[in-house]
Amino acid sequence: MNAILQAEGYTTEISPPGPDGGVDILAGTGPMGFGFLKLCVQVKSSQSPVVSNVFSELLGTISKFGADQGLLVSWGGFKNYVIKDAKHNFFKVRLWDSDELLKAILRNYDKFPDSLQAELPLKRVWALVQEDE
Repeated sequence: MNAILQAEGYTTEISPPGPDGGVDILAGTGPMGFGFLKLCVQVKSSQSPVVSNVFSELLGTISKFGADQGLLVSWGGFKNYVIKDAKHNFFKVRLWDSDELLKAILRNYDKFPDSLQAELPLKRVWALVQEDE
């Protein structure tokens, strides 16, 4: 996730191992990350969908760190009521499930450091698609 944010122009700070206080990554735009957009990122790698308390904690973390917005990333997706809460907080929080995360990886892959590309070796394949007439 950190590599995606850096590829998209953010300066990032990863929380150290252990309790993270509700934030895994702090990210900011502009020189040294002091630009307008300040982002708190919480990442959940569990296969189970995220529940509302995680979403609520992220809202509190955004306020605590003085961030403008938050990004909640969950490989296992989100419970329906979390999706509903996110719609009510459209200008504050975005949700990324596994599909959104994979899209971001593919969109930014060429900007990733060589070491990460070596760990995650992908190759672009072009295929001819014939349309029905």
